[in-house]
Amino acid sequence: MPTTVEDPRTVEFDVRTDEMLVNMGPQHPSTHGVLRLVLRTDGEVVSEVTPHIGYLHRCAEKIGENLAVRQWIPYTDRMDYLAAMNMNLGWSLTVEKLLGYEPPERGRHLRVIIAEMGRIASHLVGMGAYGLDLGSFSPFLYAFRERERILDLFEAACGARLTYSYLTPGGATADLPPGWTDRCLKVLENFEPVIADYHTLLTSNAIFVKRTAGVGVLSRANAISYGTSGPVLRASGVDWDLRRDGEACYTRMYDGYDFKVVCQRDGAYAAPPSAPAPPYDAVLGDCWHRFYVRMLEVVESIWLVRQAIDRYHSTDNDLPRDHGVPFKLTDKLPAGEAYLETESPRGQMGFYLVSLGGTPIPWRTRARSSCFSNLSTIGEIGRGCLIADIPAIVGSLDIVMGEIDR
Repeated sequence: MPTTVEDPRTVEFDVRTDEMLVNMGPQHPSTHGVLRLVLRTDGEVVSEVTPHIGYLHRCAEKIGENLAVRQWIPYTDRMDYLAAMNMNLGWSLTVEKLLGYEPPERGRHLRVIIAEMGRIASHLVGMGAYGLDLGSFSPFLYAFRERERILDLFEAACGARLTYSYLTPGGATADLPPGWTDRCLKVLENFEPVIADYHTLLTSNAIFVKRTAGVGVLSRANAISYGTSGPVLRASGVDWDLRRDGEACYTRMYDGYDFKVVCQRDGAYAAPPSAPAPPYDAVLGDCWHRFYVRMLEVVESIWLVRQAIDRYHSTDNDLPRDHGVPFKLTDKLPAGEAYLETESPRGQMGFYLVSLGGTPIPWRTRARSSCFSNLSTIGEIGRGCLIADIPAIVGSLDIVMGEIDR
């Protein structure tokens, strides 16, 4: 029999890996703020993810216990600074709940316009920055081009582009300037056709789908048990939106409005014809679905703004000269407590207020962060993934650290 000769180039060896702790952040472009993630890795596989927060803590709640309720509005701006109008709205509604006050109809519709435009602007940042996290630069430029037009509108309404202090207890600091709604409708008219470009650039992009579909899957049961909310919860198949299902103090703002809660029902989304269908390898509750829910919510917000502008103009003579703001800086609060949650772009943002009466300064001020609960899931959904998947998972949660740390 012929003798078998071993190839001298063949080398046999054992491959062994050791566990290693890797710090991702706190100064890392993919952590969306000063967040530190400690990754326990075995080679390229992540076995444990531990988030460390607190690097942006500013004592906002304690400051709120030393200021009049209207003075605390600028501090709410700096919580979720990408959706500052929605933060203003949540605190204002909580104060009004304590006072037992309802703003006039014109003020109600103005708030819907501003809150939904803020939701669109926030989701544009989430979409653009998410593409940047995964190595795609162009969507970031497209998203910020459209967002700048919305910020131009906000600047015309209140003079600010990031921290607004515009929606206040009782209504708003001022009515919308003449011609503002026409400009807003023009912005929406130009924006709607661009959404199809975003779907081409990201939603149905083969590389983007490969990086997000089936990655970071959050089951329906885990989404509920971790207390998640907003797009993170709805992407896992839970049909819950405080604009429809919340407390009456908040849902009255949307009374009579026609809109759909974006959530998968009967195995599919009620998506517009221009939106692509989910890819075959996407799993309900994964990174791709969390991104997709936000893209579809933008379409619903556009429809809500159009309705609100029509109703706003149908109540031209309804707003008092003080623009519906009856609560002055020095007015004393009644004794009592109030808690209210609103549907911010990132989920259920709650504010709690306790007053002992006889002073405009609350005894206790508290904020409940939606991003805190959403971030808490990362240990569950990050386990077993690759190190390269962590930016995709964090970006899909769309967190803002200013809201978590306060």
